[in-house]
Amino acid sequence: MLDQKDSAILEELMMDSRKTTKAIARELDIPRATVHDRIKRMEEREVIKRYTAVPDYAQMGLGVTAFILAQFHHGEGTSQRDTADEIALIPGVFEVHLISGEYDILLKVRGASMEEIGKLVVDRLRDVKGVARTLTCASFSSVKE
Repeated sequence: MLDQKDSAILEELMMDSRKTTKAIARELDIPRATVHDRIKRMEEREVIKRYTAVPDYAQMGLGVTAFILAQFHHGEGTSQRDTADEIALIPGVFEVHLISGEYDILLKVRGASMEEIGKLVVDRLRDVKGVARTLTCASFSSVKE
C-alpha cells in the first residue's frame, strides 16, 4: 500500500516520467533525497514497472482508435488465455484484456483508417482460433488515456 507521499510522487511520474527528482521534490515540497529513495523503493517493489513514452499516434499514421469486444468459443480446442495471447501478437493491437460479461476479451486497436481496422478484424482477428464473434466500437476522441 502506498502512503500519500508515494502516491504524490507516482502521480507526478505518471504525468511526466522524465521529470527529475529535483523537480518532483520542488513541486511536492519534499526533500530531493526522500523523493529519490521512495522512487527506488517503488521500483524495487515493482510498484513502478517501467518508464515509457506516450506517442502522438496520429503523427505515426495511427490516428484511428477502436475498441473491439470478442466472444470466446470454448469448442475450438484452445484456452481463452491462449486465444488472447495470439491476439496480442497481431500488429495494430495495443491492448488485450480478459473481461467478464457477454464478451470475454476487450481489445484496443489503432490504425490509419476505419478500413484498416476493418481489415484487422475481418482478415486477422476472426481467423484466430477461439474467436466466435466481435463487436467493434470506434473512438471519436480520447479525453483521457
